[in-house]
Amino acid sequence: MPPGRVTDMADANVRMPEEARDRLAAVAAAEGVSLRAYLTRLASQVTTPAERAERATRARAILKAWSGYDPTPEQAAAANAELNRRLSALRGPRS
Repeated sequence: MPPGRVTDMADANVRMPEEARDRLAAVAAAEGVSLRAYLTRLASQVTTPAERAERATRARAILKAWSGYDPTPEQAAAANAELNRRLSALRGPRS
């Protein structure tokens, strides 16, 4: 069996705005896959809040081991706020 092939499939009905469905279908088509395959791949790549927290904990441990930097919660919040500010400036105004 080819790598990444799923053998057990279940049907799911998801209600969403037509625009969202059409966008997902267009993205899937542009990537040359079915909407089902695209959503399956998307589901395997999205992380839960707990998974993101675990990754952040590992990243902080690596940063501390590598550089000795161990920010306080206040320093981390300030750094996150600054990063968000800079990202917002790059994106420009949203319509």
